[in-house]
Amino acid sequence: METHPFAAAPAGGPGLESLAVEPLLTSEFDRDPGSVYERLRSTYGPVAPVGLMGVPAWLVLDYREVLEVLRNESVWRRDVRHWRARAEGRLPQDWPLLAGYEVRQTMFFDDEEHRHARLSYHSAMRPFQDGHSPEGWELRAAVARYADELIAVLAAESGTTGFADLAAQYTRPLLLMVTTKLFGCPVELGDEMVMDLWRMLDGGPDAGPATGRALGAMTRLAAHRRSRPGEDLTSYMLLSDPSLSDEQLGRELFMNAVYLNDIAGNMVCNTLLEVLRGNATVRRSLSNGQLGETVNRAALVNPPTANLCFRFAARDVRLGNFLIRAGDIASPSVAAAHRDLLNVGSSHLVDSAVSTRAHLAWGAGPHQCPSAARELAGTIVTTAVGRIFEHFGRAELTLPPDQLPWRSGPVVRGLKLLPVRYELAAHSSVRGWGAAG
Repeated sequence: METHPFAAAPAGGPGLESLAVEPLLTSEFDRDPGSVYERLRSTYGPVAPVGLMGVPAWLVLDYREVLEVLRNESVWRRDVRHWRARAEGRLPQDWPLLAGYEVRQTMFFDDEEHRHARLSYHSAMRPFQDGHSPEGWELRAAVARYADELIAVLAAESGTTGFADLAAQYTRPLLLMVTTKLFGCPVELGDEMVMDLWRMLDGGPDAGPATGRALGAMTRLAAHRRSRPGEDLTSYMLLSDPSLSDEQLGRELFMNAVYLNDIAGNMVCNTLLEVLRGNATVRRSLSNGQLGETVNRAALVNPPTANLCFRFAARDVRLGNFLIRAGDIASPSVAAAHRDLLNVGSSHLVDSAVSTRAHLAWGAGPHQCPSAARELAGTIVTTAVGRIFEHFGRAELTLPPDQLPWRSGPVVRGLKLLPVRYELAAHSSVRGWGAAG
């Protein structure tokens, strides 16, 4: 791909490459990322230089600065071709976090290219956004039905009182079933695709091949739906933009699969966790029947995406206590920004009866999750969370919260498992689905 020209190093401040940066991804970060964010903030201020798998980057920590990076598209670009270190060939060979960014897809477009692709995507998604349209109604009914079926399987295997992993036995298969239906897949997607998405996001040693496998699967799906169109998102994307090749559409489906399975899945698990660990404000919303507010409050304290997609400075700009050089890479930290928000006397954002939606789980600015997708994802997440507490009369963690295993990576904050002991509610309909007593 072509690259962009870059300005000379700015005067009056050290360049990122000249700073002594500490690695972000350490055992301390795996164990307690919040303490790492706070230490970086106290040392450097709103923006800190860190190392990401051997590559220096700016980590944006404070809520105000994160919003500035997300909203100011003229300064902060998404296209990886703006990254100076990449253009100059200074990245480590096979740097694992690069694989996903090399996928030319709407998320990584800027300006008119981004606006055109986003409008096409919104048009294709619109039938599923509306709960009164045939497509929207059917998808929402399917989500509730899949959730009930999965809970019934748990009850049939473990009884009306038993043990379950709500990550592996509920959330992951539920989101795969939803993806299969929404995308119009001819066969049900398997858990291995989710694992490949994890490998790509977490920058594991298999990130490149994993990205290739997931892209290949989505490209084959695009070709299948081109020859056999249906009432699904893949077919509607082709209708919205007939010029899309199978490879281009495959890239769009690939990134949508990331958000639907990984980001939305983390939001389900993190919301369940905040309820089960006894977060008072989250539980209060649930008790009041405010499922959307339950999810919003959980996302404030435990966002599904810890650090959003990289941005690249289009010109020299001051941010925090540093002068950022054109072409530098910045990682806006949602998790750190939320901690900043909740630590500066803004507790009314959490305690109020009506959500302010101050969380950045869906991003912000021109590249935030499109409204149609955001509304649909919110419906899927609230349905998934709601069905659990509709069917479970009681549920408790079988591990202390600080012993739960989390994935290690620079992007998401996702549980590997969510083990619970449950008891079905007396009124649960799945008691009649063959559950053993």
